[in-house]
Amino acid sequence: MSQPLDLLVLGNAIVDLIARTDEDFLAKQGVPKGAMALIDEARAEELFGAMGQTTVVSGGSGSNTAAGAAILGAKTGFIGKVRDDELGGLFAHDLRATGVRFDVAAATDGPATARCFILVTPDGERTMNTYLGACQKLSPADVDEATVKSARVTYLEGYLWDPPEAKDAFRKAVKIAHGAGNAVALTLSDAFCVDRYRDEFLGLIRDGSIDILFANLGELKSLYQTDDAEAAVKALREERDAKGRHLLGLVTRSAEGALVVKGGEVKSVPASPVHEVVDTTGAGDLFAAGFLAGHARGLDHVASARLGALAAAEVIEHIGARPQKDLVALAKAQNLI
Repeated sequence: MSQPLDLLVLGNAIVDLIARTDEDFLAKQGVPKGAMALIDEARAEELFGAMGQTTVVSGGSGSNTAAGAAILGAKTGFIGKVRDDELGGLFAHDLRATGVRFDVAAATDGPATARCFILVTPDGERTMNTYLGACQKLSPADVDEATVKSARVTYLEGYLWDPPEAKDAFRKAVKIAHGAGNAVALTLSDAFCVDRYRDEFLGLIRDGSIDILFANLGELKSLYQTDDAEAAVKALREERDAKGRHLLGLVTRSAEGALVVKGGEVKSVPASPVHEVVDTTGAGDLFAAGFLAGHARGLDHVASARLGALAAAEVIEHIGARPQKDLVALAKAQNLI
């Protein structure tokens, strides 16, 4: 039997290539600011050639969450797919170095390890172009039943809904987790991702597959097809599954903090102070990490969200989506843990 985990994350195993740029570069490359677009290998090579100086760090939304939760003391595992190439080795090394258990075998053939080209404008906004590569090789065979059963929360990355086999792995994990009486969380990942799979995501929420939902306001408005933030939050507040149960919703609102939505009630949590916004990559991922680490420690939802806000604030003060400061020390200094 696997060692018990507080959190198991299923996500795309991606290496980030980050470059500072400006609005003119985005326009020249024809990429919409603030969005995530999927690209093929040829476009990946073209964009990389145009980017200039880059910072290379392990990333991927779900793996960022796994790393952040592990740094905060949660026993964490990750399921994702890399190729047995240089970037795949870098990804695995970096993730394990944070304390995350990562046992999925690397692919020995097929496409290269996934890469996300992140263009950061002076306002800290990030625009992402992702070549999924080996991520798309993640399959149900990579989902170990004992590992899923051991995890108190299984956290699923919305981006996994793109590759068909990964979607099947997602469904398998939900079935195993709920069969063991454990919770399942979903992050909506990106408003454009929600646009592609709105009905399916709503179906997962309404059939009881999802117990905890993470979203930013843009994603939530896309989910409920409204431009009104209050209407979107109201729809989430009233959301129930087939058995009449409310799910737990965590909604991030950038500088306005976050909302905890549960049982028809909405509670507001302020954002943590930020000295300077350098790169917003990973803010939502680290919010989820802090919340789930707090949940693992037995904190209530609001206290867990405060820990999430702290983790998100740390990661946007520097380039890259992995914490650089001691999050436990920061949390203790603010009496959050």
